[in-house]
Amino acid sequence: MKFSRREFLWLSGLSLSSSFLLQNKQVAQAKNIVLNAAGATFPVILYQRWFVEYRRKNWEVTINYQPIGSAAGIQQMIAETVDFAGSDIAMTDAEIAQVSRGIVMLPMTAGSVAVVYNLPKIGSGLKLSREVLSEIFLGKIDRWNDQKIANLNPGILLPDLPIIVVHRSDGSGTTAVFTKHLSSISNEWERRVGSGLNVAWPIGFGIKSNSGVSAQIQQAEGTIGYVEYSFAKQLKLSTAALENKAGKYIQPNLETTSNALASVELPENLRGFVSDPDGFHSYPIVTYSWLLAYKRYDDAQKANAIKNMIRWALNEGQRLSKDLGFVPLSSDVVRRVAAASREISF
Repeated sequence: MKFSRREFLWLSGLSLSSSFLLQNKQVAQAKNIVLNAAGATFPVILYQRWFVEYRRKNWEVTINYQPIGSAAGIQQMIAETVDFAGSDIAMTDAEIAQVSRGIVMLPMTAGSVAVVYNLPKIGSGLKLSREVLSEIFLGKIDRWNDQKIANLNPGILLPDLPIIVVHRSDGSGTTAVFTKHLSSISNEWERRVGSGLNVAWPIGFGIKSNSGVSAQIQQAEGTIGYVEYSFAKQLKLSTAALENKAGKYIQPNLETTSNALASVELPENLRGFVSDPDGFHSYPIVTYSWLLAYKRYDDAQKANAIKNMIRWALNEGQRLSKDLGFVPLSSDVVRRVAAASREISF
């Protein structure tokens, strides 16, 4: 399924809902179950497609998902103002302890974080070493024709333009994944900035959401930022070839992301990360994205609706992943997530 640019930006905006008007008399007679959710923008393109497709076969269930960032999604779970949430970083033990109803964390999809830029005469594939990548976001390399970039890209005429760094301003799982990678490849980055949902950026302009960063990159020549790969894929943004742990320059795509995820070991609690994956053909910035649900619900219908939606997403929903730029879960991960979802009760 392809989206026009206008449809895509609307779909990935800050006020999204997968609900639409009921037009079937039989459906209108059924009791409507409304599930309210919020959180990560990383999986929003896939989640919105899931919730629309799920609604086609389950008209009694309306799912409203607000993509407001992983940090806000986690906080709303703690405050118990949503029925479930999305996050690109798993909740900590301390956060879980604040929720009396208990939390179950389910990796529902996986993808990569692309470094994107706007250099119209160059296009995708500009090589950025680990040193150069960290120095750009530290502000130490501030022009596109810097000799360090030129040495990596012989034969490419780099423009004499300032590098304009764009980063997330909201509490973001995408930021957490990106900065964790920078911390793993740069001692200076780890010492000066570190990693997390929010960091004190040494340079650049902050913008909310993956869609907001994507729009800014599209609009301004000389910009560079980071977004979930599906945004780069759908909007045809130029993506950098990043140096991986094996010293190879790799662009993000489904194959290179899958290669990297093969090195992620999911423990019993399903919280697994890899900040610098092994593998000759592995893209270096990848992550799972989690659906956060309560273990106990007061409303039996809501509990059953969430469990049924998860079951559908683990099966039919995974088939929609590739076209939208996400990596389908392996059969083993699907089995483990399905088993964990049985902890949801009322």
